[in-house]
Parts: sequence; C-alpha cells; structure tokens
Amino acid sequence: MICVDIEATGIDPRTHSILSIGAIDTEDPTRQFYEECRIWDGAHISDEALAVCGFTREECADPSKQTEAEAVKLFLAWAWEITGDRTLAGQNVSFDRDYLQFASARAGLDWDLAHRTIDTHTLAVMHMVNRGLTPPVENHRSALNLDAILQYCGIPEEPKPHNALTGAMCHAEVFSRLLYNTPLLPEFASFPIPFI
Repeated sequence: MICVDIEATGIDPRTHSILSIGAIDTEDPTRQFYEECRIWDGAHISDEALAVCGFTREECADPSKQTEAEAVKLFLAWAWEITGDRTLAGQNVSFDRDYLQFASARAGLDWDLAHRTIDTHTLAVMHMVNRGLTPPVENHRSALNLDAILQYCGIPEEPKPHNALTGAMCHAEVFSRLLYNTPLLPEFASFPIPFI
C-alpha cells in the first residue's frame, strides 16, 4: 500500500493545483517520498486551503520550484518501483488520488495506479463498531477527522500547518494500528496503542 497525502490550493483537482506530495510505502516504510512544487499556470488558489497547509501565495508560484508535472512524474516513478501492492490509502484518499490523476493528465503522463483506495476513516469506523463503540457524529455526519482518528489510535495530532509527508506518515501509522494492531514508524513507537 501507498499511504499518500496531498497539499493543494483548494478542493477541486480540475481548477486547483498540487503544492506538495507525501507518501510512505507501508511494505517498506523506510521508502518515503516528499516533493513540493509550484502551481500550474492558471490554477486557482483558495485562502482557506493555504491556511491549512501553510503555504503563501508567493511560495505557490515560486519559479524556483519544480512544476506540478515534474513533481507528479517523480511520484509516479517512485510508486512504480514498488513491487507489491500499490493501492493508495489515507484519510479521504479519493481526494489525493483525484489530484494525482488530474495532475498526471495535465502533464500527459500515464496513470496506472488503481482507482480503488483504502480510506482510514472507513477503517476507523469499522474498528470502533467492532469494539462496540459508537463513532462520534456532529451535525448529522461523522466527526472522525484525522486528528480524532490519531487520538483514537494513541497518536498526537498532526502538526499544523499540515505537511504532505507528516500527513502520509500519520495515515500510514493509523493504517498499521487499525489493521494489524502494530506500530509502523519509529516516530510513533513511543506512543502505545490504546486498544490492545
């Protein structure tokens, strides 16, 4: 599995751009990927998105940074080196998959990663229900954001502003703890798993 996280200039992969890509190969967690890039010409920028990821408008358009196309090409080359399962996993990972897929299309690159994904939100709901717990709900919808799932798994909140690599690391650790009841990354080894 590839636990992946994207930081972007908004929520629509058709009109917004990738700013950074982070990924962890869960079969070999020492294989990590992180790249930042500038936005593609004409991409929209949402101030709300920048508040989450901490990039400035100047950093988004920095001509010294590689292009979105170059960053996604590097990511695909890294992913294609994985000989095992290349299914994407993460929190609301369809968002990340769609961004990578749209960026690949804009760059004229072949997309051969799976459309199916593994969502850590779904894993957390299932894990809680199987333990007889009621997942939290707020305003008639799930309140299990990444920080809530990290807390459930015994891990501190993700540092803010978000970083694509720290996001991918959090997704990978949650994935391992929920599926296998075991820590994955040394950065989280000191935090016990509360449900075992």
